[in-house]
Amino acid sequence: MAKILVVDDSGTVRDEVAGFLRKNGLDVDTAVDGKDGLAKMKANAGIRLVISDVNMPNMDGLTMVEKIRGELANKTVNIVMLTTESSPAMKDRGRAAGVKGWIVKPFKGDAVLETFRKLAG
Repeated sequence: MAKILVVDDSGTVRDEVAGFLRKNGLDVDTAVDGKDGLAKMKANAGIRLVISDVNMPNMDGLTMVEKIRGELANKTVNIVMLTTESSPAMKDRGRAAGVKGWIVKPFKGDAVLETFRKLAG
């Protein structure tokens, strides 16, 4: 069972992030949007870290986070947003929903690898 879930509607970003993490020995699953991410969270209680984009079709990343915390009552999974969004209002909404970190794209894996390892447990 994967310990990290990467959620992004961009296949390029999803593959880049998941590939980097796998190359560094981490167990990763992927989802194509917030709706898919929520379904994967329901199916896998072993996920310890979610790395998600904000702007996606079907369900955006912040709505997914709110549903993980609310509908799934999962208060323990660590969630980091990896997005082009940098507005204070979006960040405030993320903090209110329980987001642990906010990274503005592009993804720089080496800079966050150890933090992701810790968050994934």
